[in-house]
Amino acid sequence: MFVILSEAKDLNKINSSMSSQSILLRRYSKFLCAMTLLLILAGALVKSTGSGLSVPDWPTTYGKFMFAYPLDKMAGGIKYEHTHRLLASIVGILTLVLTVWLLRISKIPVWIKRLGIFAFLTVVLQGILGGLTVKFFLPVWLSTFHGVVAQTFFMIVIFIAYGLSMEWHQRWNIEEESFNPKFLRLSLILMGMIYVQLIFGNIMRHAQAGLAIPDFPTMGWTMLPNFDAAWLNRVNAWRFENNLDQVNMGQVMIHLTHRIWALFILLKLLWLNNIAYKECLDRPLILKTLYWLNLAVILQITLGISTVLSQKEVYTTTLHVTLGAIVLGLSFLMVLRASPLTWRQFTQMLKN
Repeated sequence: MFVILSEAKDLNKINSSMSSQSILLRRYSKFLCAMTLLLILAGALVKSTGSGLSVPDWPTTYGKFMFAYPLDKMAGGIKYEHTHRLLASIVGILTLVLTVWLLRISKIPVWIKRLGIFAFLTVVLQGILGGLTVKFFLPVWLSTFHGVVAQTFFMIVIFIAYGLSMEWHQRWNIEEESFNPKFLRLSLILMGMIYVQLIFGNIMRHAQAGLAIPDFPTMGWTMLPNFDAAWLNRVNAWRFENNLDQVNMGQVMIHLTHRIWALFILLKLLWLNNIAYKECLDRPLILKTLYWLNLAVILQITLGISTVLSQKEVYTTTLHVTLGAIVLGLSFLMVLRASPLTWRQFTQMLKN
């Protein structure tokens, strides 16, 4: 990020900040964010194609060391599952390099070093969970936990990248920033709601409830369903005609919760927009982040509807999951940009 300031004094401060950090490390942290998002996409593709057990052993691949498995044998579901494993291993190695790199630079703040250690422990946990999902044949709770930890790891590496960014160091040189406690609280609530929505989405996917309500905007071909046995039989009759397994009312409720929570998120986002354009016009970075978040949420809702109407077409479903991670990342970035730089100031703002 290039910062041009009118006063030479401020420019010297920025240059000093740049010299205290490695530009290469800053770029590397952003690269890890991109690789993590790519890994989430690959994981979503594994689930969307039903390839989760295409490679039935772990940590080997059909008895071979993972990186020694012949590329010409990566066909069908093996192609998706093995690629996911390779990417996961690469992200794990990249995270280890980042952690060591952070620990070796004395001028890196202690909290970023600790985040680096936490990121490495999280990616190790994620790898173990991925292996256990194979060992235990994809149980819903374990597969859901695996997906949620992936989103959490994405947030951690975003935090590290922001802490190393020029934007963060530039903010230290600003004598006084304007903050809005109300906007910060609403941003935190929105981020939390999005995180919960991703948990709902993970449960829905792994519980095979993605088409438990197979139509939109109606639900079971009626605007006001009563969710009784007759209604469920009508849904299951449609699923039988489309060669899908029968669903129970629990799966229907999981799907319905995901839809309703998406509506709550949209309403909360509209409220946040109202606050931002009234009280945060002096924070262009926040408004820019909010603009991209609006766009991402609208596209995410569109993809969610398309996932149902296309009967979970592979690439539509995969993009829906991946964009969910982007929405979470943007909401977290907005919280970071709306927050003071110290924990003490942050807690004081929330009390106001």
